[in-house]
Amino acid sequence: MDIFHINIINLVTQVGYIGLFLIIFIESGVFFGFFLPGGSLLFTAGLLASQGLFSIWILIPALSIAAILGDNVGYWFGSKIGPKIFNREDSLFFKKKYLVETQEFYEKHGPKAVVLGRFVPIIRTFAPILAGVGSMRYKVFLRYNILGALLWGAGVAWLGFFLGTKVPGIEKYILPIILLIIFASIVPLILEFLKKKKLL
Repeated sequence: MDIFHINIINLVTQVGYIGLFLIIFIESGVFFGFFLPGGSLLFTAGLLASQGLFSIWILIPALSIAAILGDNVGYWFGSKIGPKIFNREDSLFFKKKYLVETQEFYEKHGPKAVVLGRFVPIIRTFAPILAGVGSMRYKVFLRYNILGALLWGAGVAWLGFFLGTKVPGIEKYILPIILLIIFASIVPLILEFLKKKKLL
Protein backbone atom coordinates (compact mmCIF):
# COMPACT_ATOMS: atom_id res chain seq x y z
CA MET A 1 0.00 0.00 0.00
CA ASP A 2 2.76 2.45 0.94
CA ILE A 3 4.57 1.80 -2.36
CA PHE A 4 1.42 2.46 -4.40
CA HIS A 5 0.66 5.52 -2.27
CA ILE A 6 4.15 6.92 -2.90
CA ASN A 7 4.16 6.03 -6.61
CA ILE A 8 0.80 7.60 -7.51
CA ILE A 9 1.63 10.79 -5.61
CA ASN A 10 5.13 10.91 -7.10
CA LEU A 11 3.75 10.36 -10.59
CA VAL A 12 1.27 13.22 -10.30
CA THR A 13 3.78 15.63 -8.75
CA GLN A 14 6.49 14.74 -11.30
CA VAL A 15 4.37 15.09 -14.43
CA GLY A 16 2.86 18.38 -13.22
CA TYR A 17 0.20 20.36 -15.05
CA ILE A 18 1.50 19.56 -18.53
CA GLY A 19 1.80 15.83 -17.88
CA LEU A 20 -1.69 15.64 -16.36
CA PHE A 21 -3.08 17.60 -19.32
CA LEU A 22 -1.48 15.19 -21.80
CA ILE A 23 -2.59 12.05 -19.92
CA ILE A 24 -6.22 13.20 -19.74
CA PHE A 25 -6.11 14.37 -23.36
CA ILE A 26 -4.77 11.03 -24.61
CA GLU A 27 -7.08 8.89 -22.50
CA SER A 28 -10.12 10.89 -23.58
CA GLY A 29 -10.05 9.98 -27.25
CA VAL A 30 -6.73 8.74 -28.62
CA PHE A 31 -7.37 5.04 -29.23
CA PHE A 32 -4.12 3.80 -27.65
CA GLY A 33 -4.77 5.75 -24.42
CA PHE A 34 -7.31 3.31 -22.96
CA PHE A 35 -4.81 1.91 -20.42
CA LEU A 36 -4.06 5.26 -18.73
CA PRO A 37 -5.33 5.72 -15.13
CA GLY A 38 -7.21 8.99 -15.69
CA GLY A 39 -9.72 8.73 -12.84
CA SER A 40 -7.17 7.97 -10.14
CA LEU A 41 -4.84 10.72 -11.40
CA LEU A 42 -7.66 13.28 -11.38
CA PHE A 43 -8.57 12.46 -7.80
CA THR A 44 -4.93 12.46 -6.64
CA ALA A 45 -4.23 15.77 -8.37
CA GLY A 46 -7.24 17.33 -6.64
CA LEU A 47 -6.11 15.91 -3.31
CA LEU A 48 -2.61 17.32 -3.78
CA ALA A 49 -4.13 20.68 -4.74
CA SER A 50 -5.80 20.76 -1.33
CA GLN A 51 -2.30 20.58 0.17
CA GLY A 52 -0.97 23.43 -1.95
CA LEU A 53 1.02 21.36 -4.46
CA PHE A 54 -1.23 22.48 -7.31
CA SER A 55 -3.62 25.37 -7.81
CA ILE A 56 -7.14 24.00 -8.10
CA TRP A 57 -8.03 27.09 -10.19
CA ILE A 58 -5.44 26.12 -12.80
CA LEU A 59 -5.97 22.37 -12.46
CA ILE A 60 -9.73 22.23 -13.10
CA PRO A 61 -9.80 24.37 -16.29
CA ALA A 62 -6.70 22.59 -17.64
CA LEU A 63 -8.11 19.10 -17.04
CA SER A 64 -11.54 20.04 -18.41
CA ILE A 65 -10.00 21.49 -21.59
CA ALA A 66 -7.79 18.40 -21.97
CA ALA A 67 -10.85 16.13 -21.72
CA ILE A 68 -12.83 18.22 -24.23
CA LEU A 69 -9.98 18.37 -26.75
CA GLY A 70 -9.20 14.66 -26.36
CA ASP A 71 -12.80 13.74 -27.13
CA ASN A 72 -12.74 16.04 -30.16
CA VAL A 73 -9.69 14.21 -31.50
CA GLY A 74 -11.49 10.89 -30.96
CA TYR A 75 -14.59 12.16 -32.78
CA TRP A 76 -12.49 13.47 -35.68
CA PHE A 77 -10.58 10.18 -35.90
CA GLY A 78 -13.82 8.17 -35.93
CA SER A 79 -15.40 10.40 -38.56
CA LYS A 80 -12.35 10.04 -40.84
CA ILE A 81 -11.74 6.32 -40.36
CA GLY A 82 -15.41 5.31 -40.15
CA PRO A 83 -16.49 1.65 -40.09
CA LYS A 84 -13.03 0.61 -41.35
CA ILE A 85 -11.82 0.74 -37.76
CA PHE A 86 -13.78 -2.46 -37.05
CA ASN A 87 -11.61 -4.28 -39.60
CA ARG A 88 -8.40 -3.23 -37.88
CA GLU A 89 -6.33 -6.11 -36.51
CA ASP A 90 -5.52 -6.39 -32.82
CA SER A 91 -2.20 -4.91 -31.76
CA LEU A 92 -0.38 -3.87 -28.61
CA PHE A 93 -2.36 -0.63 -28.51
CA PHE A 94 -5.66 -1.75 -30.02
CA LYS A 95 -8.11 -4.48 -29.06
CA LYS A 96 -11.21 -4.93 -31.22
CA LYS A 97 -13.19 -6.31 -28.26
CA TYR A 98 -12.93 -2.91 -26.53
CA LEU A 99 -14.46 -1.28 -29.57
CA VAL A 100 -17.30 -3.82 -29.67
CA GLU A 101 -17.99 -3.35 -25.93
CA THR A 102 -18.11 0.41 -26.44
CA GLN A 103 -20.43 0.03 -29.44
CA GLU A 104 -22.86 -2.00 -27.31
CA PHE A 105 -22.65 0.61 -24.55
CA TYR A 106 -23.20 3.36 -27.15
CA GLU A 107 -26.20 1.60 -28.72
CA LYS A 108 -27.79 1.22 -25.30
CA HIS A 109 -27.30 4.81 -24.10
CA GLY A 110 -27.22 6.81 -27.35
CA PRO A 111 -25.60 10.27 -27.18
CA LYS A 112 -25.59 10.03 -23.36
CA ALA A 113 -22.82 7.45 -23.77
CA VAL A 114 -20.43 10.35 -24.39
CA VAL A 115 -21.17 11.55 -20.83
CA LEU A 116 -21.67 8.21 -19.07
CA GLY A 117 -18.67 6.66 -20.82
CA ARG A 118 -16.40 9.21 -19.12
CA PHE A 119 -16.78 7.27 -15.90
CA VAL A 120 -16.03 3.84 -17.36
CA PRO A 121 -12.42 2.85 -18.12
CA ILE A 122 -11.73 1.93 -21.76
CA ILE A 123 -15.21 3.07 -22.82
CA ARG A 124 -14.26 6.70 -22.17
CA THR A 125 -11.51 6.37 -24.79
CA PHE A 126 -13.63 4.75 -27.50
CA ALA A 127 -17.01 6.50 -27.00
CA PRO A 128 -16.02 9.69 -28.87
CA ILE A 129 -14.45 7.61 -31.66
CA LEU A 130 -17.73 5.74 -32.14
CA ALA A 131 -19.64 9.02 -32.04
CA GLY A 132 -17.56 10.02 -35.06
CA VAL A 133 -17.99 6.62 -36.74
CA GLY A 134 -21.75 6.87 -36.24
CA SER A 135 -21.83 10.41 -37.68
CA MET A 136 -23.41 11.93 -34.58
CA ARG A 137 -24.09 15.59 -35.33
CA TYR A 138 -21.10 17.56 -34.08
CA LYS A 139 -23.22 20.11 -32.18
CA VAL A 140 -24.90 17.28 -30.26
CA PHE A 141 -21.58 15.57 -29.63
CA LEU A 142 -19.93 18.79 -28.44
CA ARG A 143 -22.72 19.48 -25.96
CA TYR A 144 -22.41 16.03 -24.37
CA ASN A 145 -18.62 16.19 -24.63
CA ILE A 146 -18.42 19.42 -22.61
CA LEU A 147 -20.91 18.15 -20.02
CA GLY A 148 -18.99 14.89 -19.59
CA ALA A 149 -15.64 16.70 -19.36
CA LEU A 150 -16.94 18.97 -16.61
CA LEU A 151 -18.56 16.17 -14.62
CA TRP A 152 -15.55 13.84 -14.92
CA GLY A 153 -12.46 16.01 -15.46
CA ALA A 154 -13.47 18.81 -13.13
CA GLY A 155 -15.76 16.75 -10.87
CA VAL A 156 -13.34 14.01 -9.84
CA ALA A 157 -10.50 16.50 -9.28
CA TRP A 158 -12.82 18.73 -7.24
CA LEU A 159 -13.89 15.72 -5.17
CA GLY A 160 -10.24 15.04 -4.31
CA PHE A 161 -9.73 18.71 -3.44
CA PHE A 162 -12.90 18.91 -1.33
CA LEU A 163 -12.12 15.75 0.66
CA GLY A 164 -8.53 16.91 1.09
CA THR A 165 -9.71 20.13 2.72
CA LYS A 166 -12.36 18.46 4.91
CA VAL A 167 -10.85 15.14 6.02
CA PRO A 168 -7.58 15.39 8.00
CA GLY A 169 -4.92 12.87 6.90
CA ILE A 170 -6.98 11.63 3.94
CA GLU A 171 -3.78 11.13 1.90
CA LYS A 172 -3.11 8.07 4.09
CA TYR A 173 -6.19 6.44 2.60
CA ILE A 174 -5.51 7.26 -1.03
CA LEU A 175 -5.17 3.59 -2.07
CA PRO A 176 -8.59 2.43 -0.79
CA ILE A 177 -10.23 5.56 -2.19
CA ILE A 178 -8.70 5.00 -5.63
CA LEU A 179 -9.66 1.32 -5.53
CA LEU A 180 -13.22 2.42 -4.71
CA ILE A 181 -13.19 4.83 -7.68
CA ILE A 182 -11.91 2.05 -9.97
CA PHE A 183 -14.53 -0.40 -8.67
CA ALA A 184 -17.34 2.14 -9.09
CA SER A 185 -16.11 2.77 -12.65
CA ILE A 186 -16.24 -0.88 -13.68
CA VAL A 187 -19.59 -1.68 -12.04
CA PRO A 188 -21.51 -0.85 -15.28
CA LEU A 189 -19.29 -3.28 -17.22
CA ILE A 190 -19.80 -6.00 -14.60
CA LEU A 191 -23.58 -5.52 -14.67
CA GLU A 192 -23.60 -5.59 -18.47
CA PHE A 193 -21.56 -8.81 -18.45
CA LEU A 194 -23.93 -10.44 -15.94
CA LYS A 195 -26.94 -9.42 -18.02
CA LYS A 196 -25.36 -10.95 -21.13
CA LYS A 197 -24.79 -14.18 -19.24
CA LYS A 198 -28.39 -13.95 -17.97
CA LEU A 199 -27.18 -13.98 -14.39
CA LEU A 200 -29.18 -10.86 -13.56
